[in-house]
Amino acid sequence: MTSVIELEQIKAILQALDVVPLMEEGFVAYSAGRVVVPPVGEMIFEDPPGDVHIKYGFIKGDDYYVIKVASGFYENRQRGLPGNNGLILVFDQKTGEPRSILLDQGYLTDVRTAAAGAVVAKYLAPRNVRRLGILGTGVQGRLQLEYLGRVVACREAVVWGRSQDQLDAYRREMEPRGFRIQTTLATEEVASRCNLIVTCTPSKVPLLSVDQIQKGTHITAMGSDTSEKQELDPRILARADRVVVDSISQVMERGESFKAMQAGLIAREKLVELGNVIARQELRRSSDEEITVADLTGVAVQDIQISKAILRGLS
Repeated sequence: MTSVIELEQIKAILQALDVVPLMEEGFVAYSAGRVVVPPVGEMIFEDPPGDVHIKYGFIKGDDYYVIKVASGFYENRQRGLPGNNGLILVFDQKTGEPRSILLDQGYLTDVRTAAAGAVVAKYLAPRNVRRLGILGTGVQGRLQLEYLGRVVACREAVVWGRSQDQLDAYRREMEPRGFRIQTTLATEEVASRCNLIVTCTPSKVPLLSVDQIQKGTHITAMGSDTSEKQELDPRILARADRVVVDSISQVMERGESFKAMQAGLIAREKLVELGNVIARQELRRSSDEEITVADLTGVAVQDIQISKAILRGLS
């Protein structure tokens, strides 16, 4: 019998889960070749602007396979609607029977993405994080800070947004959670004051330029999950000592690495997958002087891992 799990139940189950190690396990399995992930299905809309991603796959020998549909429509806020939505379908890997429909409204995508940011910080952040920098004031901007707080001791944050009203709302929500928030309308202020920066916007033009980036900075770029989106000057990746990606095959078609390769500034050989960084000490940050970049486009193994955890939480 197929179960239908609503958002409130999903949130209740998540409260008892530590999602970060689940993401680590998934990335390691992916980079070890134990996960089958076909190319991303995608629809891009212009009027109103939005995109829909269909991500799917399975871990070899596992119990389930997963198909996820996730959307982002960026004018929804003006209509009083959430910007993200979606659902996840979970099937029995042995029989093909549908086991569960997770009506998460995009929430599990948000959580697994934030958890991936924490995984990256665990292995690539400088030892002494002076301040956390967040570009973006939406759901992901909030979750990134929350999940960074699970792996980094720093509680000082500089947050950039496109309007002061959005920044004020961000501060009101996040300061009671133990963070000291300073806000800015200038991205260069984030770059000059922070050595751990996360970008999580749907921008189609670079928000940070290479001349703004200090030695010892780590940047995790989350927002560029289509070929059109871009948050970083591609010269940042060329200058970086390490460029880590969640999936080499995916960033050949989307993300910051795609833009840098398209510009002829880096070669595929510079890219290292996150799963290998987790598994191999020598691929991690080796100096507080290094500039490191993580380019995360979102991989179906993350959806598999978090969906399995929700189903186990039901029992």
